[in-house]
Amino acid sequence: MTASTMADQQPGTAAEHRRPGRPRSEQADRAIIDAALSLFAEHGVEGLCIEEVAALAGVGKATIYRRWPGKEELLVDALAALKTPLPELRGESARDDLVALLDAMAADYADPRRARSFALLLGEGAKFPRLMSRYVETVVEPRREVMRAVLRRGVATGELRPDTDIEVALFMLTGAVLARGKHQPEGIAEGFAGRVVDELLRGLNAG
Repeated sequence: MTASTMADQQPGTAAEHRRPGRPRSEQADRAIIDAALSLFAEHGVEGLCIEEVAALAGVGKATIYRRWPGKEELLVDALAALKTPLPELRGESARDDLVALLDAMAADYADPRRARSFALLLGEGAKFPRLMSRYVETVVEPRREVMRAVLRRGVATGELRPDTDIEVALFMLTGAVLARGKHQPEGIAEGFAGRVVDELLRGLNAG
């Protein structure tokens, strides 16, 4: 299974909330997502309301409720739409696949709109634990699982040490990008992901 296939199977996204009826309009979906992101960036979670999303998107409230049961589900899908798609992984080298995944993660910081939205969500996470939990479960965790699969495969093929701690390695990799993105708002420099992976592999390499 490819990384993109695994990522497409995320539970809890808009597809899960679809109801029988008329075919969905991709144009309406895009307008609703864009409106939700704009209002979220301006007002935060508390200031986001379905009525204003509908007005800004040019659709009726019923159109939104046919797609999402409430504003938290809508916001999770809107934020998920901002994430850089995971690349197709070649599956030949754990090192190369890890760099590709971290490059996609770093790309989220190249777009100021994405970076601001994710920072705002993290800042408000304590006030909205259910929203944060749902975001982690449906958006973040499936992407982490793709990276875990690469690490496990590296262990199985002998590229990584047999006693590699998958969770520690995962958070060392992702944590480096998160920390760099937080302190480098203008965007993460090209090649940073490769340096992170290579430095980590010095300690995990089977040779």
